[in-house]
Amino acid sequence: MAKHLNLVGEEGNHASPEHFLQQHPELAAIDLVLPDINGVLRGKRILPSQLDKVAKEGVCLPASVFGLDITGETVEETGLGFSSGDSDRRCYLVPGSLCLAPWHDKPMGQAMLTMVDNDASPYGAEPRNVLARVVEQMQALGYTPCIAVELEFYLVDQERNEEGALQPPLTPDGRTRAAATQVYSLDDLDQFEGFLDEVNAVCQQQGIAASNAVAEYAPGQFEINLLHLPDAVKACDQAVMLKRVVKAVAAKYGYGATFMAKPHQELAGSGLHLHLSLLDGQGANRFASDESLLKQAVAGMLALMGESELLFAPHANSYRRMQPDMFVPTLPCWGYDNRTVALRIPNGSPADTRIEHRLGGADANPYLVAAAVIAGALHGLSQQLQPPAPIEGNAGDAKLEALPCRWQAAVDGFAAAEHLPAYLGSDFCQVYQQVKQAEIDRFEQQITPLELQWYQNTI
Repeated sequence: MAKHLNLVGEEGNHASPEHFLQQHPELAAIDLVLPDINGVLRGKRILPSQLDKVAKEGVCLPASVFGLDITGETVEETGLGFSSGDSDRRCYLVPGSLCLAPWHDKPMGQAMLTMVDNDASPYGAEPRNVLARVVEQMQALGYTPCIAVELEFYLVDQERNEEGALQPPLTPDGRTRAAATQVYSLDDLDQFEGFLDEVNAVCQQQGIAASNAVAEYAPGQFEINLLHLPDAVKACDQAVMLKRVVKAVAAKYGYGATFMAKPHQELAGSGLHLHLSLLDGQGANRFASDESLLKQAVAGMLALMGESELLFAPHANSYRRMQPDMFVPTLPCWGYDNRTVALRIPNGSPADTRIEHRLGGADANPYLVAAAVIAGALHGLSQQLQPPAPIEGNAGDAKLEALPCRWQAAVDGFAAAEHLPAYLGSDFCQVYQQVKQAEIDRFEQQITPLELQWYQNTI
């Protein structure tokens, strides 16, 4: 049995800006955070004296923040850069997101932003708004998505090894370096308990509803689970903020923390698993009482899985994770209590019946993973689809057409998507596809050390 740390978060901070500043007169500055299309945090740092004005009037940021690639360069093909005059949109504070950021050397606060368009409607290229759009469509059918996010990550040494690769961190005593696979290890949790305890404390302070910390399948790898919330957007807000907490606290302890899908060539990748149930108007879990509804949701997720792959695996490194016998699904399949399938119905009490979507990497944008998962369920319900038979045993042995396992194939599948634009918005889909294609083009122009090693003196 794995050792679990108590990481239960408090309710979010709903104090008014005025009251928040009265409670914390020592603040030196406040970070206003806006997650971009890749989930990278952009924004502004303001003085506390500016907070009241921002709360009332918002703050301007360029719409091109959602046309940035992973390196921070504007992708002009999105139409959000020079061709539009790089124009601004107004951003407003997300209610309940104002909190302390206690890892800084000086007293700091933070709050999340969300962008609106010129007509005051939610800005369509913002992933947070994309998810809200899909949630509204599901609610129109009479169901509220309830989700939980599981995030895996690695702690790594700040210094590379002799080959230039990442390496596990030294233990806090500085004597040893983790080198063995010890899934669910209690000793690993004990060795890094100080780091995990501080993550716990910051989560509680920020109202991030986290629960179990588990030592995962490789040295230095951990998983933190967020609690189920009947507000999918808030659940993903917390997932994004949890990433910031983990990275900041890790740095304080002298470690690096990475949510790369596959940071180590020979070790397990890191996933973002998302659990979904649907609640009715009385808050009851309909999957628990209506198996046909659950199967329709499963069927829809399977039907949209291929065209959604780019949202679950958005980067070049994402596809390094997709290897046999690493608990990473490569086939569109489902099953009961089976960790080799893409959609798992976990064992447990009937009241907790849910679908665990296991395809996403830890490098994916949580808002977009959730949007694609809910869109799939919505598609299955609206079309009353039926899934194939559940998989028993190793899903890798099933005779099914594989999901895209190359970055360009996933981009092409997303560009040709038949159903996703209706759920996520065609404008967003166009921007996202253009950003990803631009990233591929830049990536493939680079000459790698491996190319020099293979070819420089041999041809």
